[in-house]
Amino acid sequence: MKNQLGRITILVKDCDEAYEFYEKNLGCKKFFDLIDESGKRYLHVGFDTDIAAGIWLCEAETEEEKRRIGDQTGGKPAFVIYTDSFAEFYDNLLSNGTKIRKEPMTVNDYQVLHFIDLYGNEIVAAESSK
Repeated sequence: MKNQLGRITILVKDCDEAYEFYEKNLGCKKFFDLIDESGKRYLHVGFDTDIAAGIWLCEAETEEEKRRIGDQTGGKPAFVIYTDSFAEFYDNLLSNGTKIRKEPMTVNDYQVLHFIDLYGNEIVAAESSK
């Protein structure tokens, strides 16, 4: 049996503004963008079109979903991004005015930093020194 990650879901207020943030700061590209007959949008983004794993930017619909925007994980990071150019990634975040929650540090041979997306979700960026 072979399993692989498909999509993680991030609740957003607006798919287009969320996509702009994720494209500008993380380098995401659209994998799939569809609005079905009921008006529900399916916007899947990711980092490499050859890899299935990505993010589903999902517009919150119910009041409960709207309350959870930016806090889907109870204050823990929503996900980790691995980069092969930590300094370039960090500089890009800074140049875009992205809020840094924890400044860069080295942990077990990894350079890591924590930053916040436009809704308050914490994301970790990491690069291995190996």
